[in-house]
Amino acid sequence: MNSKKKLIMNINVYAETGVIPNGYVLFDENNIVEVGETPSVIEMGEVEVFSFPEQYALVPGFIDLHIHGAGGADTMDATQEALSTMAAILPKEGTTSFLATTMTTAVDDIEKALGNVANYISSSNPLGKAEVLGIHLEGPFISPKRVGAQHPQYILEPNIDLFKKWQVIANQLIKLVTLSPECHGGMELTSFLKETGVVASIGHSDATYSEVKEAIQAGVSHATHLYNQMRELHHREPGVIGAVLMNDEIKSEIIVDGVHSRPEMVRFAFKNKGSQGLILITDAMRAKCLGEGIYDLGGQEVTVTSEKATLKDGTLAGSILKLKDACQNMMKFTGCTLQEIVQMASENPAKQLGIFDRKGSIKPEKDADLVVLDEKGEVKLTFCRGVLAYHNQEEESK
Repeated sequence: MNSKKKLIMNINVYAETGVIPNGYVLFDENNIVEVGETPSVIEMGEVEVFSFPEQYALVPGFIDLHIHGAGGADTMDATQEALSTMAAILPKEGTTSFLATTMTTAVDDIEKALGNVANYISSSNPLGKAEVLGIHLEGPFISPKRVGAQHPQYILEPNIDLFKKWQVIANQLIKLVTLSPECHGGMELTSFLKETGVVASIGHSDATYSEVKEAIQAGVSHATHLYNQMRELHHREPGVIGAVLMNDEIKSEIIVDGVHSRPEMVRFAFKNKGSQGLILITDAMRAKCLGEGIYDLGGQEVTVTSEKATLKDGTLAGSILKLKDACQNMMKFTGCTLQEIVQMASENPAKQLGIFDRKGSIKPEKDADLVVLDEKGEVKLTFCRGVLAYHNQEEESK
């Protein structure tokens, strides 16, 4: 593999310290070496140079904390090939790392998926592909009243002993857990997650406002796909949605595809939480990047059209959203800046996982997860830990 240094120059660099017009980033395999304003004369020895039109932007790689699958592959397939397929295809949308996300299914199937992710991370996870950071356990500790596209037959009450077993199988790589803290045993599991450094996320929950406040005290710091499968906002009972919007202790995921939430409700969330309180995710399933048709999600049949994925009863079943499209939609729906997009798609997820020391911003010594965007927000180039992972050849960028 080519190990010589690479230089991206003459571009707007969205660095950790602010935007650098006509900036440059020098990096090698793995790490960023230098960041600054493009010098008039470059004498850096043998360097591979990438130069772009002045309106292009260089941003830190996006981090998807909630994705089930893409390109025909799914975390629940429990194969190395499935994770490799996801890791190879995601850089096309600017995603350079992600949490492999499970479903509410049979215990044996969950355990196979957990062990498979652990094996992939320990034995593979190659440079030049999106990095699997760990596991997002979505369910089975959820409310039967807010099932969504999860399988109702396999819902379990929150159980610390079972979670401990799963964390051993996963080699301690379960980083985020979606649960309903109001269910029996939920507060106890929430406290245990906090004590052990796992992000506790309220989701698929029918909790009241007061129960969410109790859950925040117990350790909830995250919310799974805002609005979807949560007790609704009411003027006499703010519910989960009201609690998430009103409490800064919680950072909330949001699926910005125009389907899971109307543009007006995305704007409502942005006005309440701001860029510091939201995290853009896809919740994508295996049909992403494929055509219309019938697909499987956690053992349930899903119909995919050009716009959405649904169960037979019309329930939304994940998404086919690309993260770069979520970013474009967010800017269109709210008028937010690209700098705020970087916060919601890169910085906030890195901070939630406790990995901001190496990901989530452009700064020397951090991982060289870098994405070049054109003036429309389309991905032109993606580097995953310093290795070229995607190059849109339609644009002459070298």
